[in-house]
Amino acid sequence: MEGESTRQQKVAKQIQKDLAEIIRSKGMAAFDGALVTVSEVRISPDLSFAKVFISVFPSGKAQKILEIIKDSSRTIRGELGRLVAKQLRIVPELAFYLDGSLDYAEHIDELLKK
Repeated sequence: MEGESTRQQKVAKQIQKDLAEIIRSKGMAAFDGALVTVSEVRISPDLSFAKVFISVFPSGKAQKILEIIKDSSRTIRGELGRLVAKQLRIVPELAFYLDGSLDYAEHIDELLKK
């Protein structure tokens, strides 16, 4: 987060909150019964591009869910546009990535059990 302006951080937090709501509103059925969490959003200094990190539980479905989300990213961006229209002049392009920290935590958990 260091090096990001306060504006960037605020916008990233708002986009994270809004995307979480958009994804939640679609329901787990849209994501093959998986729980999808928007874990982090990083936004470019000009606010035109956002990297969106999601975590998926169970993690075995992560790759499939990432594909579903990438396929519907235009729709998601459109919904985001309606939510942020008052705050932002442009709706950032969205790029979705898997957040590996949940896998890492599960791995550590497994190691600790041994």
